[in-house]
Amino acid sequence: MEALNSIVGAINGVVWGPLMLVLILGVGFFLQVGLKFMPILRIGTGFSLLFKGREGQGEGQISPFNALMTSLSATIGTGNIAGVATAVFLGGPGALFWMWMTALVGMATKYAEAVCAVKYREKDELGNYVGGPMYYIKNGLGAKWAWLGVAFALFGAIAAFGIGNGVQANGVAQVLEANFGVNTSVTGVVLMVLTAAVILGGITRIGAVAGKLVPAMAIAYIVAGLLVLIINIGEIGNALSLVFTYAFTPSAAEGGFAGAAVWAAIRFGVARGVFSNEAGLGSAPIAHAAAETKGPVNQGLIAMLGTFIDTIIVCSITGLAIISSGAWTSGESGAALTSLAFASSLPGGGHLIAIALSIFAFTTILGWSFYGEKCVEFLLGVKSLLPYRVLWIVAIYFGATADLGFIWLLADTLNAMMAIPNLIALALLSPIVFKLTKEFFASGGKSEEPGGSPAE
Repeated sequence: MEALNSIVGAINGVVWGPLMLVLILGVGFFLQVGLKFMPILRIGTGFSLLFKGREGQGEGQISPFNALMTSLSATIGTGNIAGVATAVFLGGPGALFWMWMTALVGMATKYAEAVCAVKYREKDELGNYVGGPMYYIKNGLGAKWAWLGVAFALFGAIAAFGIGNGVQANGVAQVLEANFGVNTSVTGVVLMVLTAAVILGGITRIGAVAGKLVPAMAIAYIVAGLLVLIINIGEIGNALSLVFTYAFTPSAAEGGFAGAAVWAAIRFGVARGVFSNEAGLGSAPIAHAAAETKGPVNQGLIAMLGTFIDTIIVCSITGLAIISSGAWTSGESGAALTSLAFASSLPGGGHLIAIALSIFAFTTILGWSFYGEKCVEFLLGVKSLLPYRVLWIVAIYFGATADLGFIWLLADTLNAMMAIPNLIALALLSPIVFKLTKEFFASGGKSEEPGGSPAE
């Protein structure tokens, strides 16, 4: 087992190393330039479409709004609470700056993913729209690239059980036991029942639950974070100064913080930024492919908001709360660091973080269940859906009660490997994305046709 751990650990060091980070940022920057920075300049258009997208306006299973909420349910989670804290602990305050940079290029990546997902989606035997990297590779790039789509689906199907199931269930069980004394077995059973009640209803029920739960939990967390910032308002200016200063100069050792080089700020800021918003990993377009949308660009404009909301808003609040409260020099890391930042400013702040983590992790389980089942459906067909859902529900209990050291490492590795086929496909399909975008804005947004057509 130790040898297996070492092998997977070595692979993990490569797939999450500098080359992967350069690939993710490089493709994102290429798309952002090719789109003439439209995703940044058209944020207002995206929010306008999101507001209008609460009701479906085309063919699909869920509204454009619920499609975004489903994708956010899988991304707003432990990465926003524990991930940001880990980035600041290992890379210093400057890591937050590089998370912002990752998000700004990631908006273009997420936009392109959704455009391709809707453009190349298809209907399965049950009459449901299905899409994502495996489908835009198959329908957009042709037979010679089919193996790349299979590779993505295989990586995604396995990784989902780790990063979207076991790791999340384990996180909920541990935090509830530590803060409220709830037995991990009890947490496992409750999570199984709640998850079964949602996912056995398919994407329609997942989208409906996500459409209500995600906005509520995100707003509650943002309000609590803003209260922490208001309480520490005198330190906000200094916190921002530290973020920008340490993004380009080494962080000095201070309190329990050991200090960090500029490379550490870049590395951990980018890595945790990608882990948080998943831009480039290829997961979110699976949800956006099911949207009742007018066309690819409409959904792309809504999809790109996921990265903005997840990182620019939610992660920024977490990071600034940690830095402005002074907790970043305490020596704590992960969720414990965020908990300390909130607890030192708000009565009951630690328990608030525990509850937020639990809800965030639960919605992540829901979102990733859909991602995983669509990967399995691509590989094995619709007959695999019910067995997959049952297996997903059973796996939650083991995730909540078992030691997941190796599972976490394997899932983290496969999660990164999902990005490779997806980024290759996005680069090759970029001319189509640029063409559709140009036509859309040239016609004032009236030239869109619903996605679902095969490759031309």
